[in-house]
Amino acid sequence: MRKHMMVAMVAVVGVTAATAPAQQLADQRVDMRTKVTLNLLDDKGIGAAVGSVTFNDTPGGVEIEPALFGLPPGKHGFHVHEHANCGPAEKDGKMVPGLAAGDHLDPKNTRAHRGPEHKDGHLGDLPVLVVEKDGISNARMLVPHLRVADLRGRSLVVHAGGDNYTDTPQPAGGGGARIACGVFEIKMAK
Repeated sequence: MRKHMMVAMVAVVGVTAATAPAQQLADQRVDMRTKVTLNLLDDKGIGAAVGSVTFNDTPGGVEIEPALFGLPPGKHGFHVHEHANCGPAEKDGKMVPGLAAGDHLDPKNTRAHRGPEHKDGHLGDLPVLVVEKDGISNARMLVPHLRVADLRGRSLVVHAGGDNYTDTPQPAGGGGARIACGVFEIKMAK
């Protein structure tokens, strides 16, 4: 009987010790869901809100759920950018809307705009955002190589034009001007 109790006590201590590091990692992980509010942009700064986009970690990657309104109809380049700043910045002597957001997120420095399905390109490349005739966009998307943790300290940008996922004939897919932006505010889970 004593032998069985001793084995049981050792098993409980072993399980507790093994659980402690896992719990510490869980306590430090970034939330698995985040929502970012997008605002219109112009050369003076940030304008009116045009809705929000929710990002969810799933086993297949990040699921993106836009709830946007008031955007121009059509296809738009849609990217995670490297800086948590949607303000204008100067380029060639002119203020450019959203330029403070920096370039597309590219932590591996691939310098390749290849789209959301490719591991060997910008991590911030998202599927094209389709806005309906009424200015609404709410079609869900999936990005296989992205995690919510990758979004911390970054911004989300909607471009005026579509995206061909190449750097020709225009760089970064040819999306052009930045028309809406939001900053991810992801805090560590408690």
